[in-house]
Amino acid sequence: MDDLIIAGRRFHSRLLVGTGKFSSNAAMVAAMEGSGCEIVTVALRRVDIDNPGDSMLSHIPREKYLLLPNTSGARDAEEAVRLARLARAAGCEPWVKLEVTPDPYYLLPDPIETLKAAQILVKEGFVVLPYINADPVLAKRLQEAGTATVMPLGAPIGTNRGLRTRDQIAIIIEQAIVPVVVDAGLGAPSHAAQAMELGADAVLVNTALAVARDPGAMGKAFKKGVEAGREGYLAGLGEQREKAEASSPLTGFLRD
Repeated sequence: MDDLIIAGRRFHSRLLVGTGKFSSNAAMVAAMEGSGCEIVTVALRRVDIDNPGDSMLSHIPREKYLLLPNTSGARDAEEAVRLARLARAAGCEPWVKLEVTPDPYYLLPDPIETLKAAQILVKEGFVVLPYINADPVLAKRLQEAGTATVMPLGAPIGTNRGLRTRDQIAIIIEQAIVPVVVDAGLGAPSHAAQAMELGADAVLVNTALAVARDPGAMGKAFKKGVEAGREGYLAGLGEQREKAEASSPLTGFLRD
């Protein structure tokens, strides 16, 4: 599979993995290894980023994975910026998955506060990967602000409902000048394949792995889904049609 490049950095995997909800650190590690991922996102509010012996962080080898802190739990731009700065002060690379989700029920991102935080963090030298609604206008505004990716949701976080925002994501992909990473709501390997077939550059998965009976095996399944979807996209998918069209010549076989 061809490489994914974000902010000039090359990755062999197009599957990003989250670290929440796992029943144990062993299950989390199994999912990461099975998936073949190289980028792992961690909620800053769940770990002691200053402590190398943190029970979860100690299971993520920094030489193997890019640790991508996220600002999950931030309710406005000010909180998100503060969390990003804390992560950098603790020695993390200046990469941040920007999440601003004031709504506690659907966990939908706040577009205005997300844009505001992105503008601040980009000016401070962060590589910003913003989690957003599948809003093409917002995606363009964020790219203009200098974000390294845009990360539209497929469905609300943790719902496993798949690519419910397909049409909007297609517009975002068509207009994108940075990688598009579909994030949230992907509950099955086929969902990841659909996103990649659509032309997404990568996907991020967490809940589907964490709640699987075998997280390691599910990680492998998602890896295959991402690779199949990417290869199908690059190969060129056929146009969808309303009417049937024979794949073999009918002349000489049928009579009126």
